[in-house]
Amino acid sequence: MFRPTTDSRIYLLDEDDRRTAPDGPAVIGPGGRREDISPVLCEVIQHVLEAMRAGRAVKISPLRPELPIDEAADAIGMRCDDFRAYVSEGAIPFRSTQYVDWVRLADVLDWENKRSAEQQAAMDELLGGDPMDDDGQS
Repeated sequence: MFRPTTDSRIYLLDEDDRRTAPDGPAVIGPGGRREDISPVLCEVIQHVLEAMRAGRAVKISPLRPELPIDEAADAIGMRCDDFRAYVSEGAIPFRSTQYVDWVRLADVLDWENKRSAEQQAAMDELLGGDPMDDDGQS
């Protein structure tokens, strides 16, 4: 069953993710010109196509590999003050220049993925309760 995507994603491809493979995925332009793309980039394009076919708008914004803290917070949809608190607690490494505190986008995405997984696990535990073993003990 087709279910259109409703989630927002940030894709950050490392060098391996950008590699193309012979006879791998490709984009064919209107003039018939074939441009090889990596399998991960193909997933990105499929995500965009799925959303657009479902009548959704798509926003594509190039992001630098290192961002000011406020831009990083905006990228993951978090309030700047909340994100700054996590950074100041040491959850995400940062570096400071004279006027700006910077974070690596890869670090932010890793932290956000872990945080989301922890939140999902906590929700699953609350909703599912503790599984009990055969003698009624958890």
